[in-house]
Amino acid sequence: MIRDDIRAAQVAAMKAKDGPRTAALRLILSKVKDRDIELRTEGGAKDDDTMIVEVLQKMVKQRRESISMYESGGRQELADAEKAEVAVIEEFLPAMKSDAETGAIVDAIIAEVGAQGPQDMGKVMGQLKARHGGEIDMGRASGLVKARLTGG
Repeated sequence: MIRDDIRAAQVAAMKAKDGPRTAALRLILSKVKDRDIELRTEGGAKDDDTMIVEVLQKMVKQRRESISMYESGGRQELADAEKAEVAVIEEFLPAMKSDAETGAIVDAIIAEVGAQGPQDMGKVMGQLKARHGGEIDMGRASGLVKARLTGG
């Protein structure tokens, strides 16, 4: 389980006295615990690894946005700190599909649901997220689906 891997990595980082890595791992565990609490109050139970992957993907997305803002603002030291956190977070994410693989999956789902145009984008995206949410960059997949359904 990913949660156990993160905890083991945290213990190893603490023993190695690696402060930045320990802080990043604590942050990950904190976000996962927050999501556990949210799910408990919503009454919805989710597969643990799937939930953790969603949390990690969201964290990476937030940090990438911060990196671009810091770099455009001339704060390279902050951007570097965020990049280091992204590297730690990505260690626990499953390997993402390539653009070619993503395109093939998108084509298969479009054919399967019989999508004809942009009005069917929700159906296709729903299937993509349900089946491949942890292994596909949904932002890029959305662009592929839109391009295929609009003929662009």
